[in-house]
Amino acid sequence: MKLLLTSGGVTNDSIRNALVDMLGKPIEEADALFVPTAQWGQPMCSPQSVWNSTAGRWRNEVESMVQLGWKSVGVLELAVLPSIGRERWEPWVRAADVLLVDGGEAVFLAKWMRESGLADLLPELHDTIWVGVSAGSMVMTPRIAREFVDWQPDGTDETLGVVDFSIFPHLDYPGWTENTTEAARRWATKIPGPAYAIDEETAIRVVDGAVDVISEGHWEHFNAGGGQTS
Repeated sequence: MKLLLTSGGVTNDSIRNALVDMLGKPIEEADALFVPTAQWGQPMCSPQSVWNSTAGRWRNEVESMVQLGWKSVGVLELAVLPSIGRERWEPWVRAADVLLVDGGEAVFLAKWMRESGLADLLPELHDTIWVGVSAGSMVMTPRIAREFVDWQPDGTDETLGVVDFSIFPHLDYPGWTENTTEAARRWATKIPGPAYAIDEETAIRVVDGAVDVISEGHWEHFNAGGGQTS
């Protein structure tokens, strides 16, 4: 699986161009599935927010993942999948070029990725692109630290560990006092492995194990234990 891990989605030309390059064809020729599951575990989200994201109403047309001009977009709700059977939903996932995975609560999303069977299927999706937003990106990391555990505050902060680094999203987002650069640096000291702090104009691309950062904004990289490298 190819990963495009973002904080705010496809927010600029650099990230969009990276997506097209990963696809190997125009967005207009690609089929996408939108995954809103993470929102249900985030106390700040609601049925209205799920609808807004699914309908592309949170952001303008350039930034909304579902309104990038896909050939088709469907909705894949992971919490439903165990009840309908893998033989029904697996062909939908295999047929998709892209999974657009929305933000919310990363530990909750990891739970449903495991329980639905999607986590087990990921290694077989060699050409599929995972485009994550916020928690949809963080779920692929080993840990998110206590600062981002909102579903079960006394539970684990462990996620899927598909990649070996952690992500602090929404870096220096206006009005979010808990997402400042200094907050990110403190957070990184609690992460046992490497980590990135990324803003809304930044994405981390992972293809065949190679990691690179695409950015028109601000990002920082930390070694294990918070040592800053960039």
